[in-house]
Amino acid sequence: MLDFIRTLTRSRIGAVVGLVFLILIVLAFAGTDVSGISGGNLLNGDYVAKVGGTSIAPAELEKTVRASFDSQRQRSPTLSMKAFLAQGAFDEVLTGLIDRAASWEWGRKYGVAISDRLVDSEIAKLAAFQGPDGKFSQEAYNQLLAQRGLTDKLVRDDLAKGQMSRLVFAGANEGAMMPTNVTQVYAALVKEKRTGNLLFIPSAAFAPKTAPTDAQIGTFYKTQIARYNRPERRTIRYAVIDSASLKTVATPSDADIQKRYAANAALYAPAELRSVTQVILPTQAAATAFAAEIKGGKTIEAAAAAKGLSAAKITDATHDKFAIDSSKPVADAVFATAQGQTMVPTKGDLGWVVARIDAVTKKPGKTLDQARAEIATALTTERHKAALTDMATRIGEKVEGGTSLADVAKTYGLTVQTTDPVIADGSQPGKPDAKLPPQLMPLLATAFAMDHEGMPQIAALPGGESFAVYDVGAISGAAPAPLAEIKTQVAADWTRQQGADGAAAAADKVLAALAKNTPLDAAGKALGVPLAPVDHLAITREQVASAQGRVPAPVALMFTMTHPGAKKLAAPNQAGWLVLSLASIEPGTIAANDPMVIQASSDLGKATGREYEQQLRTAITHEIGSKRNETAIRTVRGNLVGGPAPAGQ
Repeated sequence: MLDFIRTLTRSRIGAVVGLVFLILIVLAFAGTDVSGISGGNLLNGDYVAKVGGTSIAPAELEKTVRASFDSQRQRSPTLSMKAFLAQGAFDEVLTGLIDRAASWEWGRKYGVAISDRLVDSEIAKLAAFQGPDGKFSQEAYNQLLAQRGLTDKLVRDDLAKGQMSRLVFAGANEGAMMPTNVTQVYAALVKEKRTGNLLFIPSAAFAPKTAPTDAQIGTFYKTQIARYNRPERRTIRYAVIDSASLKTVATPSDADIQKRYAANAALYAPAELRSVTQVILPTQAAATAFAAEIKGGKTIEAAAAAKGLSAAKITDATHDKFAIDSSKPVADAVFATAQGQTMVPTKGDLGWVVARIDAVTKKPGKTLDQARAEIATALTTERHKAALTDMATRIGEKVEGGTSLADVAKTYGLTVQTTDPVIADGSQPGKPDAKLPPQLMPLLATAFAMDHEGMPQIAALPGGESFAVYDVGAISGAAPAPLAEIKTQVAADWTRQQGADGAAAAADKVLAALAKNTPLDAAGKALGVPLAPVDHLAITREQVASAQGRVPAPVALMFTMTHPGAKKLAAPNQAGWLVLSLASIEPGTIAANDPMVIQASSDLGKATGREYEQQLRTAITHEIGSKRNETAIRTVRGNLVGGPAPAGQ
């Protein structure tokens, strides 16, 4: 309930960035290459912001933005850094770092101290620093810091600032509440009912009937160039290592087969297997009475259910298995009872066992000659797998040592193949039906994380019977598709846009007519084109909330309007325009003791608490004071997008 209130207090990444700690982010994404962001063209001593006596270094800002981007890209593989920053992420990260620095300075100003012991306990909690026994490992700590290019002081300082932030804001939102009369008003909103009328004006009714000229297509392409931007594309060069890649693998000898047969003598020996349904009871008396019920005509399942017990089924078990799982007397009793009969109650390790013999299977066993073929096949398979794993290991060592894909392929006689250009999700721009082969899909994430070619990797392919050694080939940055390749698509887009523009103009005419009190259906007929009948809407906020976010756009719009009023709304995919007129608003009523009031009180209390916390952050930052270095900020932004940022950004 009241999801519409909750959304007002949420930011896409603000809630994460606000309290995010630089070192924790870097450690969480330990696979990310951060070795190249320690400064670059950022001068030592530069700062992007000063907060009291604390400076925020350009490298710190860049690392945090990149780590946040990596997190988002895991959910959206085709996301580019430029698009990520366009969503406001850069400013949110910088604001979060400034707020954190301000809370550190403010806490120290008023005597809040973070002890070394507290920092030690935080370090010990991090899974990245734990050894095989689950406890803090100084060796693991030192190794990971060395791998990431971090220092003990940097980690400790960052964790101390994180703890300070927690302490400063710990009580900011505790006990926050809204007045009861306000809570009841908001709770009553859920019962509010609205009615409206909806007219759909299709783009197709206003689209040109003739094809566009080359000049029109060219102009449209230039003005809409952004919509034809293709994500970064890469080719993947790879060589498959499978059984066909192996040189001669020794055929199992007769001695090898005899040795395997002897080692598995029990497997090939004749055996009797029994399947039973059993119940275990605590005492001999209970077991005897239970067996008497079965002898009297009850099934073992029915007798067990009547006592709140369950009958367990055991399938194709040997005498030895019964002896191990229960006891030798139970095994003897099971194998002494005929099929379809119930054995006498016998004491096992867990209690007294009563069992019905469901099936008796005689396994004849196999002689050496009878088992020879299957043993030879099994040994051959094992040897191929071992040889394949050994080959993959040797190739992996060469790759780690810097050997190129071409040299590896030449040494081991592998065939290098190259995929067509694909984007990060494996699809091919302009070829909707084309897709990277399923076996290569696991290689995508690593291939798109490579900075350049010549960085081969090796990975197991799905199924576990082959490997691939691969690297990235041609890298084509994000850029608009050439007009010659997509001329047909651009022409269709032009036609659709013309129709959408015509439908938008028609929607404006309808709105103008509604302003003069013309009924919606009459205003639609005045357009002179065939239209579907007007739809009538009637819905409560409670129904909207129960839809859990799957609310049609016209319904959502209706609950933002004032009465009387009318608005237009674009239909998806330029299909047309919708004109919505709000007919009535019926206020909701709710009793003071309604459970919704209690829930609303909780929701509004949390929202109020978050507002209090944000106000405290703002007040602390204002008291401590902060100064931004816009030149350094533009430099960091430029580094992130691969070039200088405009002065206005």
